[in-house]
Amino acid sequence: MSDDSSHPVPQSRFARAAGLGRLTSRTLAGAAFGAAGQLARGLRPSARGLMLTPANITRLTEELSRMRGAAMKLGQLISMETHDLLPPDLAQIMARLRADAKPMPPAQLKRLMTEDYGANFQRRFKRFDPRPIAAASIGQVHRAEALDGRPLALKIQYPGIARAIDADIANLGTLIRLSGLLPRDVDLPALLEEARHQLHEEADYAREAANLREAAQLLGDDTGFALPTPHDDLSTPRILAMDFMPSQPLDTLADTDQATRDRFVTRLFALFLREVFDWRAVQTDPNLANYRLDGDRIVLLDYGALRHYSPDTVQDLRQLLRATATGDGFRAAMDLNGYTDDATSDAQWHTLTEIAALVRSPLTSDGPFDFANTSTLDQARLLGQRLALQENYTKVPPVEALFLQRKLAGLVLMATTLRAKAPLGALVRPYLIPD
Repeated sequence: MSDDSSHPVPQSRFARAAGLGRLTSRTLAGAAFGAAGQLARGLRPSARGLMLTPANITRLTEELSRMRGAAMKLGQLISMETHDLLPPDLAQIMARLRADAKPMPPAQLKRLMTEDYGANFQRRFKRFDPRPIAAASIGQVHRAEALDGRPLALKIQYPGIARAIDADIANLGTLIRLSGLLPRDVDLPALLEEARHQLHEEADYAREAANLREAAQLLGDDTGFALPTPHDDLSTPRILAMDFMPSQPLDTLADTDQATRDRFVTRLFALFLREVFDWRAVQTDPNLANYRLDGDRIVLLDYGALRHYSPDTVQDLRQLLRATATGDGFRAAMDLNGYTDDATSDAQWHTLTEIAALVRSPLTSDGPFDFANTSTLDQARLLGQRLALQENYTKVPPVEALFLQRKLAGLVLMATTLRAKAPLGALVRPYLIPD
């Protein structure tokens, strides 16, 4: 790896706060300069328009990506949770934060490995590749081979990330409020708290190892999926050692025949329903890089985002699914799950019922839903934009529902990208039967 492709992770609270402080100052200065130019041309500048210039947005995404951790995770959440509320240019640029982060440079990696394994950490392995095979908001992944020949993937947490989470979130909240990044009606405190909670869970590698073992137990002898096994003898609080799973990216399915694409996509939708309604334990990260192919098996990765649901919550979700599919009791189910309340206007209700009617067809059809035909999804997206932008629908459902929305949106994106067909009606039907 060349040094140009890496960037040190700021570790101290001062360094991280200073980075956001510089970004805030440059953003405000850019806005002031733009305002002066518009006034000189006899124009009336818009505060939001001045803040959300391409230059300011680029500065924001670059700084969030450089800092990783809470900064990058919050950018990901903003781009996914509020996509329909953002101007198209902003949504497109913020979506960059879903891609891989820049890895830390070799010197910083070596310091971390020495701190966790000791001065001669190389002797713990027969082979260790200093070039990461993946990098994201919390850490990066390296290939290694244990002394006894076990092929390993080492998930190495960026230094200082875990202890900086709370301060990062507080500083980012200030930046977002000053910059006008989000529409005023978006519940920023809820987004900040969600990002904070999720980051603390994902930074707990002992918890992730336990999640991997739980998921393997739930899958049992299902040969359609594979999970890496964690290795406690080579794991530390900042390094999770697990099986290296030889595999291919999921998007290689795009070059296969229709039947193969349909089979894999159907399997993933079926898994999602099992996670929610049978196991009440859902891997909620929608990143498609968490699914890979090993022959006829789907390799499942990144269980830091495993979320457990209570029986009552799952029962409420089942009621909403049934009401959406049948049209009976839809309003009561929406209220029960926190999507609506007494303040929901008649216009908002009309649009919500239109969206439900669009969804009802694939949920009740005997045939497969063709994701290559995006007309239904396009109509639903336009209705969602009308609901948010014209009808001022700002009701934020409970965090549990937001996680499921993100996961389902990721599956739909995957199915659409692969032009797959899936028998959604047949998959959902067993879960419509009352308990």
